[in-house]
Amino acid sequence: MTELLQNQSSMTKICDELAQVIDARKKIEEADIARLPYLQAVIKETLRLHPPAPPLLPRQAKVMVKIEGYTIPMGSRLFINIWAIGRDKDVWTEPEKFMPERFLGSTIDFRGMDFELLPFGAGRQICPGITLTIRMVHVMLASLLNQFRWSLPVEMEHDGIDMEDQFGITQRRSCIFVL
Repeated sequence: MTELLQNQSSMTKICDELAQVIDARKKIEEADIARLPYLQAVIKETLRLHPPAPPLLPRQAKVMVKIEGYTIPMGSRLFINIWAIGRDKDVWTEPEKFMPERFLGSTIDFRGMDFELLPFGAGRQICPGITLTIRMVHVMLASLLNQFRWSLPVEMEHDGIDMEDQFGITQRRSCIFVL
């Protein structure tokens, strides 16, 4: 929500999309989500910039392997930093910028098949709650945006919201923003 509040053009696009798809109905249904590509793009972009658990659970190398000139000895513990992957200049154009449009028409998905977007991990260690989480996040965000008109308080419009993150097992804002 904080990214949308700071990017009014994205907020307008997602609200317009909701108005077109949902019509006069007030209740968002799970079946509606497939017809809301901009909403899906906003969620992918948000998860790219703000993954729920930036360092994935550690992996252990079962055999010695060489990857792009690096030798990883058997038994090594590997930590995958998905926060850094989401901001990799070699993968993303303007990686620090909130641009949901980068996912429109893209086949990149967050279910563990595309290494550039792994907010829930991949393989056998993928988050077991991914399916429920994705459904809930889409329906919840769509419902909040459909029912209410959101904007920053006037005194915050110029300076914006402090988007600095606090890192740990999970990622959260350094400064809590209360709506």
